Amino acid sequence: MKIIVLAGGYSNERDVSLNSGAGICRALRERGHQAYLLDAFLGLPYDTDRLEEVFDLPDGGLSIAADIQITEPDLDALWASRPGDSVSYLGPNVLELCSMADITFMALHGSLGENGKLQATFDVLGIRYTGPNSLGCALSMDKGVAKEIFKMRKIPTPDGTHLKKKDKDTPLSALGLKLPVVVKPCSGGSSLGVYIVYTDEEYRQAIENSFRKETEVVIEPFIDGREYACGIFDGKALPLVEIVPKDGFFDYANKYQLGGASEICPAASLSPETTAQIQAAGERAFAALRLDVYSRADFIVDNHTGEFYCLEVNSLPGMTNASLLPKAAKAAGYEYGEFCEMIISKSMETRYE
Repeated sequence: MKIIVLAGGYSNERDVSLNSGAGICRALRERGHQAYLLDAFLGLPYDTDRLEEVFDLPDGGLSIAADIQITEPDLDALWASRPGDSVSYLGPNVLELCSMADITFMALHGSLGENGKLQATFDVLGIRYTGPNSLGCALSMDKGVAKEIFKMRKIPTPDGTHLKKKDKDTPLSALGLKLPVVVKPCSGGSSLGVYIVYTDEEYRQAIENSFRKETEVVIEPFIDGREYACGIFDGKALPLVEIVPKDGFFDYANKYQLGGASEICPAASLSPETTAQIQAAGERAFAALRLDVYSRADFIVDNHTGEFYCLEVNSLPGMTNASLLPKAAKAAGYEYGEFCEMIISKSMETRYE
């Protein structure tokens, strides 16, 4: 198959995405596909009359992938680095190459990749793509909306609320919350912009920092607990992954630096009954958010009560070597390259056959 692996983009998670895309592209090329890694934001300046050649280029576009940094990328510098004065979030020849491919493998994370807008655009243009549909992406990307859906569908989730920028001075007591709390962006991933706060001053600073970049945040009670990831493929839960951060919580640095966390799969610290209950809740969350093909639901189990809660669902979870979903797929018996092909096959079956 001719496959564009679409990664990077204008997102705080672009480095993670490029690493995901590089792994996917290499695996697909090793399995005989004409796969090419394309940065959604920078695109590929190329003679438009010769675009068909791109699928046969020897490096498969892999030269654009760099090691993940443990700090956020400078998006202002990235925008300034792109030639021309286009205001589009898609670079040159992105739509053209995706249209020419048999399918586009969505390796994007955050913002445009997971908020459903690109999927909706591809639907309108008749471009085939992997992963969840536009509605599922939109619902799961907005953590405030997802939380309301979880509550309506009786899926355990932490109490909490969402706060708009115009209401940022509202005291915690008026929100029905008390310290400690977690402040996190309504949209976003890789634990970027997440604050665990214990004092009034830390709370004020977290709110101030958050609203420099966000228009809405989610505020939840802090739960002292253990974190688990529940991968979902075709509506069915994969083995759970237990996450044990080296230090603090499972933030961006712990996720992507070597040795930042231990990830145990299958998770061994839970009873079979609790494991099955979390997997069932993950499947229900997947269905409630109208997702299809695959995703990953994140859970926390309270150390004091044993109760579990769904924190969020990621519509396009990471696919790097350090990522949780490939670990869960391997525990279920699927090697990395095989799993990438399964995602393509299920996407084709779900929407295009």
